[in-house]
Amino acid sequence: MKRQFAVAAVLAGMAAAVASSAYGQSVPGLAPVPKACETPGLTVIAASPLPNIATALKERKKINILAIGATSASLRGPVSGGYYAVLERFLESTFKGLDVAVVHRGVSGELAADAADRIRNEVALNEADLVLWQLGTADALAQVPVADFQQDVTQTVEWLKAHKVDVILVGLRYARSLAKDAHYQAIRSTIKEIANTHNVLRIGRYQAEETMERIRREHAEVPISQAEVSEASYVCMAEYLARAIAAGLFVKERPKLPTKSP
Repeated sequence: MKRQFAVAAVLAGMAAAVASSAYGQSVPGLAPVPKACETPGLTVIAASPLPNIATALKERKKINILAIGATSASLRGPVSGGYYAVLERFLESTFKGLDVAVVHRGVSGELAADAADRIRNEVALNEADLVLWQLGTADALAQVPVADFQQDVTQTVEWLKAHKVDVILVGLRYARSLAKDAHYQAIRSTIKEIANTHNVLRIGRYQAEETMERIRREHAEVPISQAEVSEASYVCMAEYLARAIAAGLFVKERPKLPTKSP
């Protein structure tokens, strides 16, 4: 069976199907993800709207993005210009005349509670329209109680929404050794629950890396290491993020349910 670009197809279909008149923009055609980042049969991105960067795009043709949370030196490569350069290049080529500025404030091994404290200051300092928050891995490895993690992340997401800042949650890294770790998987599920509850974009990093590892393992002539999969996944996460942002500009807010009378 011929492989399909699952993520690209979902995003391209989404962008084509959603009316864009609210933002005064025509829907761009989204380029497919690179072949190395194909994840057949897997939806990596849960779609949600990005109303605040849509406003920034319409009013000033500039988007300020704050990248925060746990990170890695690998974000500087292996692609030319690094992980966030992929975001800038894709968005600026998709939306002609758009200026994208990415401010990287990630700290390796940072817990969600510590990132939450910094987010408020960094958003104000950098006038961020969008926060890319990589979270969960450090908390899971540090055995942070799930309830505490959920509270810290939920309060921060609510604060960002109240201050008209969009947020994308980038979830946990995949590791074979942690596939059956109950706490690790509980943190992973919590991120998905928060994203669904608050209607924010989420990148399923774990699922993508797991699928990429399986595909590479099936087709590799020599055994592939976890480090090689992780390195390759950084490039793909940037590709997924770029398309998620582009598509998110054309997703309408879900209508709020009417409040029942007492």
